[in-house]
Amino acid sequence: MSKGLRIPGLAAGAGIVLLASGLVVHSADGDYYWPQWRGPEANGVARNADPPIEWSETRNVSWKVEIPGRGSGSPVIWDDRIYLLTAIPEGVTGEAAHAPRGGEPQRGVHQFAVLAIDRRDGSVVWQRVAREEEPHEAAHHLNATWASGSAVTDGERVFAFFESRGLYAYDRDGRLLWQTDLGDKYMRDQFGDGTTPVLHGNYLVLLWDHQQDSFIVAFDKRTGEELWRTERDEITSWATPLIVEHEGRAQIVTSGANRLRSYDLETGRLIWESEGVTESPIPSPVAGEGMVVVTSGGRSGNRLQAIRLAGAEGDISGTGAIAWTLDRDTPHVPSPLLYDGILYLLKGNTGILSAFDIRGGRPHYQLQRLDEISEAFSSPVGAVGRVYVTSRDGTTLVLRHGPTFEVLARNTLDDGFDASPALVDREIYLRGNRYLYRIEAE
Repeated sequence: MSKGLRIPGLAAGAGIVLLASGLVVHSADGDYYWPQWRGPEANGVARNADPPIEWSETRNVSWKVEIPGRGSGSPVIWDDRIYLLTAIPEGVTGEAAHAPRGGEPQRGVHQFAVLAIDRRDGSVVWQRVAREEEPHEAAHHLNATWASGSAVTDGERVFAFFESRGLYAYDRDGRLLWQTDLGDKYMRDQFGDGTTPVLHGNYLVLLWDHQQDSFIVAFDKRTGEELWRTERDEITSWATPLIVEHEGRAQIVTSGANRLRSYDLETGRLIWESEGVTESPIPSPVAGEGMVVVTSGGRSGNRLQAIRLAGAEGDISGTGAIAWTLDRDTPHVPSPLLYDGILYLLKGNTGILSAFDIRGGRPHYQLQRLDEISEAFSSPVGAVGRVYVTSRDGTTLVLRHGPTFEVLARNTLDDGFDASPALVDREIYLRGNRYLYRIEAE
């Protein structure tokens, strides 16, 4: 048994139906799209995608285009459109506008912009400036931007959340449908923003955790009407919520330093809660096999809880609803990948990977060093029996998905990457510090 792993009981039995997103969609030919942060199932997996195994600057790159400004949100894709968020500094051009890795973003006036890019050739279909102003706080010097969240789309609307700069809804052609301003967020140590809204049916949900009054709120995606708001006793978090369906009821699972909590989607009422993670809740929860996994790491410690939804009601701390826990080697920034019952975790922000059985916590392998990956903020993704792990310096390792560790390929591009990849059809999209790449299988 893994050191640091606790399994208080046997894994839950069969018969639990769980859907980890209300946005699982298909195109006319049956391929998934990538409509939100962490993909169609919100777990990093694209079921029907078949992206390439090998690429370089001179091989399998269909196109690459320079993206103005700076942002680390992942590409979001629907049909022939790619949607990106970016913060463009006023009066700064060229390489300086991108503030490469390790360069602290300068305050100044920024344009907070939404881009719609043609998936076929990389051309800009439309670009809208949601707001133009100076951020009220600084951002972390290593990896934060003022456009760290991803857009989310249902195919008809595109939702852009710039946190302290507001929430905006556009139609497919870039027309502003509605907007709302929730005020200013005051983040711990001025480390910057980083969460993304989630969609389920007509509900658009976002988390507002900071050093003042925190809350979770739901809007009607069609009109922007606030449907409910629930206060949270929480400090700053960066984790995106996860919406799951269990026994006919949709619930919103949230990470937090003080408590893990799940709320009823329709009312905002608390369903269950448990002990919190660390003081830096950044990774997003994932769900599958009737389980939800919430994790975080960093200087304040390491924490993972795997929760059985079947037994989750009220305060579940120390109960059988907690299937297993882990108190070491968990991610700091990257979210886990949950792929067909295997949970992949990067240690901290490093290229050290572990793979666990989701139901009981049994390790398939642990602390496997990934050659040529020293630092990773991007979250791993998976498709067609492969796992893709991208480093900050431009290297992506392609691994065989399964209980045995095997490297299939090493690929390097001339850019740095903090954003997580998006997988669609035979393509992988990588958003770098400066360029957006479309990489397509031959």
